[in-house]
Amino acid sequence: MAAGFVELDKVALCYGGGPEGTIALRNTSMSVQQGEFVAVVGPSGCGKSTLMKVITGLWPASAGSVSVDGQKVTKPLSIVGMAFQNPSLLPWRSTLSNIMLPLEIAQPHASKLRRENAEYLAKARKMLELVGLQAFEAKYPWQLSGGMQQRASLCRALIHDPSLLMLDEP
Repeated sequence: MAAGFVELDKVALCYGGGPEGTIALRNTSMSVQQGEFVAVVGPSGCGKSTLMKVITGLWPASAGSVSVDGQKVTKPLSIVGMAFQNPSLLPWRSTLSNIMLPLEIAQPHASKLRRENAEYLAKARKMLELVGLQAFEAKYPWQLSGGMQQRASLCRALIHDPSLLMLDEP
């Protein structure tokens, strides 16, 4: 069997380090094939969010190895779209501007954004329409309900056509 798109081999993560640290992941191994849909379920505090952060490179593993698309994860990955438990929208940016944020950061979009801005804006507006937020593109996060913020966060996770989509309690 070929290696998975996402590979974890005996991954561990301990918050706080030392004997007083909190073990969030211990000896965690898994393989996810490209195109596969995987749901990780468990009680609150069992390490689901930590697993997402380790896979995406937001937190380095304390032990073991993580690879995505054949590359060892050593830093945050630009090929990932993420939606967290809390929407994490930037309060000083409008809904549309929040959705466009990954395009400003992730390559190859960042280098094309100025030149292809009209196309990217059209795509973002189409996504807003799909989730029923077309009338709220100029609104700020504090002007949206919690559900509206989550839908905007999902649009932001998808805008750059990620190879890997990670949703934390979507």
